[in-house]
Amino acid sequence: MLGPKRLELLRELLPSTSTIALLVNPNNPNVRVDAPETEAAANALGRHLEVLTAITDRDLEIAFTTMIERQAGALIVMPDPFLFARREQLVALAARYAVPTIYPFREFAVAGGLMSYGSSLPDQDRQVGIHTGKILKGAKPADLPVMQAVKIELVINLKTAKTLSLTVPITLLGRADEVID
Repeated sequence: MLGPKRLELLRELLPSTSTIALLVNPNNPNVRVDAPETEAAANALGRHLEVLTAITDRDLEIAFTTMIERQAGALIVMPDPFLFARREQLVALAARYAVPTIYPFREFAVAGGLMSYGSSLPDQDRQVGIHTGKILKGAKPADLPVMQAVKIELVINLKTAKTLSLTVPITLLGRADEVID
């Protein structure tokens, strides 16, 4: 449920952008919570949110052309295994269409995406390992607490910002966990 925070970060970077697109995989059950939550945050900030869906590679191209037709000035990519597996394609499309985009994981920013805000995948993997270890030692899964991401990271790719002719505010850079030059 970091969609509203991603929206705030985009607003800080692009204060005059009134329409923002949200790319989701409609087959992901988390969309039923995340999309309305992000839309409510957009309304509270006086922004219009265009929800775009993708379940195939072709849908990604269509989503970007639709976003341009609807004059969205930025894009939020929601966390999803399908979208994560196509991070190179998504970063390339965002570059081709010159769309400032925030992604859910640092791996997107490392691949050339503008910025990411989300949980650390290595930290998630570590937590899974800890839980698995406890289960292998005899703990009942039902007795284990539900774990949530502990490490949330903001990564900004300054090279991509320059390509998009964006000046990243110092306040945003100061909060970044990692800045890629």
